[in-house]
Amino acid sequence: MASRAQASRANQPSRNEGRRKEGPWFPAGTLLCLIAVLPTSTWAAENPSPPLQLSTEAIVQRLLAANAWRAEALRGYRGKRLYSVDYHGFLGARAAQMQVEATYVAPNKKDFKIISQSGSKLLLNRVVLKLLDSEKEALKDEIRLQTELSSRNYEFALTETQHTADGDFYVLAVTPREKSKFLYRGKIWVEARDFAVARIEGEPAKNPSFWISHTQIEHRYTKVGDFWLPAHNQSITQVRLGGKAVLTIDYTDYEITPPPKTPVRDATSAASK
Repeated sequence: MASRAQASRANQPSRNEGRRKEGPWFPAGTLLCLIAVLPTSTWAAENPSPPLQLSTEAIVQRLLAANAWRAEALRGYRGKRLYSVDYHGFLGARAAQMQVEATYVAPNKKDFKIISQSGSKLLLNRVVLKLLDSEKEALKDEIRLQTELSSRNYEFALTETQHTADGDFYVLAVTPREKSKFLYRGKIWVEARDFAVARIEGEPAKNPSFWISHTQIEHRYTKVGDFWLPAHNQSITQVRLGGKAVLTIDYTDYEITPPPKTPVRDATSAASK
């Protein structure tokens, strides 16, 4: 797998190019904590819709129990991503794109194959490649424990329930228990049948760089077969000395390989305990 990654980067611009230049910096720690959120499955497919009048504690307990099952059930997937970066500020205007094929093998292996790239070498090296490295790093146990959505890392509070054409959702405010570049404060939308995180809006719990004044992140998931996987990410960063940088990631062409090894009904009982 390492040889594939090396081969993929063989034709990339050197990371040393432009290293002395100061460019837009994205909060990779915060982004990886969103990108690395465990995929979610439709474990409740055989259940009727749960009652909407649930306490915060009950919602969180079901969410975490379902997350634990999903971590075990998902054995691997493959998909494509399109990274787009646009920066306008004191360095002028720069843009870059990179298309990547991502492969995940449980429990802790990810491989990225670069299909195409264009635009600013500085943005490709300092933003996109850094994100790919950070996502691999996030699979390490010590990092995963710092980034996971859990009661150890966050406090939760139910703010409302929403009934939409896409389904019913519990909206929870999430507050980090400590200021960390791996955590965020904001809101999560928990799908009321699957107890799956379908949407996240937030900002870093800790400003990751002096050069950044504010960052706003939105992350959405989509259902693929028995799982919900990342669909779209947008990060808008305000640069302290003036300017704005926008990073978007679009996820497509998912293939779950192989299918979950645990029956759907087992996940239902696990999450309801």
